[in-house]
Amino acid sequence: MNRISLIAGNWKMYKNITQAIELVSALKRELFFIETQRFEIVVCPPFTALSEVAELLYESNIELGAQNVHWEKEGAFTGEVSILMLKDLGCKYVIVGHSERRTYFGETDEIINKKLKAVLDEGLSPILCVGESLKQREEGLTFKILEEQIYKDLESINFQKVANLVIAYEPVWAIGTGRTATPQIAQEAQAYIRGLLNRIYSEEISQKIRILYGGSVKPENIKELIKQPDIDGALVGGASLDLDSFSSIIKYAYEVKK
Repeated sequence: MNRISLIAGNWKMYKNITQAIELVSALKRELFFIETQRFEIVVCPPFTALSEVAELLYESNIELGAQNVHWEKEGAFTGEVSILMLKDLGCKYVIVGHSERRTYFGETDEIINKKLKAVLDEGLSPILCVGESLKQREEGLTFKILEEQIYKDLESINFQKVANLVIAYEPVWAIGTGRTATPQIAQEAQAYIRGLLNRIYSEEISQKIRILYGGSVKPENIKELIKQPDIDGALVGGASLDLDSFSSIIKYAYEVKK
């Protein structure tokens, strides 16, 4: 099945409004030729820059994403942002369950499940992040961890809602470390994730859901990664903050997928 490739940039806690405007304006110039019916580009700035970036991206070939969301639509949750607020800004994608949220902010699979439901209920696309730590990989627990995360995160989410889901396999040991899973390691894990989706839903649905790779993605490794049959794109961290690196990743991936 031909799934539309997707490259998403997670800016994390970087870029003020002026810097965000400069980067997005330059990306629009560099990537104007990318055909959206065959390839998707997403940028996920910090909350403070979403409004300005949304205006710049209007009617462009780059989609807007957010890095996090609260599961309630509104309420007394100081410092949080709801899915209705993100939808109002024009976000199409929302990152959910990133390893940094799990590790530093104590997000459990139960919390992530509630966030996924909130995003899917409003018709947006969550990018669900899953992956094992170095210790878990060394102990041979990769598949066990992936199975636990997928089953708990997708609990009671029915097949009608899951069509908008994107999954990002992010081995925690490769995030921000400069270490990248080999294309073979990434493919093995992502094929396993697709098999889990097949088990939970159906083969038809599992073949439609896009699975990205994340973890020190660079221009030097994107071509070999995206050639793998179950790697449908990438969730890019540090390299998405640099115009040359991020645009090169997108151009190289686009060329492979043409």
